[in-house]
Amino acid sequence: MSLDLDERHGAIGPPAASSADAPGTVSRVGRDGLLSLGFTRVGERTVLARSRYALPLQVLAPVALDDRATIVSMLNPTGGVLGGDRLHVDIDAGHAAHAVLTTPSATKVYRTAGDPACQEVRIRLAPGAIVEWVPDHTIPFPGSAFRQCIDVDVADAAALVLVDAFAAGRVTRGEAWQFALLDSSLAIRDERGWLVRDRFTLRPSDGVSWGATGLAERCPYFATIVVIADAGVEPFIAAVGRMASRGKAQIGAALLPRRGGVVRVLAPTAPALTSTLDEVWRTARNHVLHAPALALRKP
Repeated sequence: MSLDLDERHGAIGPPAASSADAPGTVSRVGRDGLLSLGFTRVGERTVLARSRYALPLQVLAPVALDDRATIVSMLNPTGGVLGGDRLHVDIDAGHAAHAVLTTPSATKVYRTAGDPACQEVRIRLAPGAIVEWVPDHTIPFPGSAFRQCIDVDVADAAALVLVDAFAAGRVTRGEAWQFALLDSSLAIRDERGWLVRDRFTLRPSDGVSWGATGLAERCPYFATIVVIADAGVEPFIAAVGRMASRGKAQIGAALLPRRGGVVRVLAPTAPALTSTLDEVWRTARNHVLHAPALALRKP
């Protein structure tokens, strides 16, 4: 049974039962998960002022690893995402707040014979706010179907570092490119209009050899990093462009028409992906946020 929790982590109660759960009817496969977080600046610190969740989404207690940001780890205690799951993540960063959102490990998406799993992420940054969205990569298992939509509103003087990373499956088990559907879209805007609109849809069953030359180049790990800020983006992109390959990972970087830059990564192994993303993130923190590298405490 899923429970909604308030800021004091007290149980409000289970969600109302739907008609689909009535005796004698067939319930929809999958669960509706909710994670709603609000960050507020109090003095020199950022605090988690609002925390509400419904399983299969959950959040650990916030921690502070430096004097700037509050770090929150999002997790799925059920062990992974199942077909039919509908997950909603809502993040609000108030004026001058600084939040880092991550996960304890990679997200697993399991096989489904029915509806795809869907995840919607909504992030809003008030003026002067900073959000670093840096979850570990997503792993779609054979036969899985996953749709993700990330939607971000960035106010003036706010800064965003966003990582969207995937594996092509359980690669070391020989299961690359065996998922049924992987669909990820990213939309970022400010008061003047669109900054980024990006989407890819992969259906390996359509006969395309996604790992071939001209596609993933035999690199079954891939990521997009977007940095939005009013200053520091040009030196960040220049620094990324000077990076040598890390573990044979391929890196491409370019400026957006305004306020940002995009980095693409193709990697042959998970360690190569992880080390490359860590270096790109560290470079963004250095040039854009003027902050030191952040060593997240993960198992």
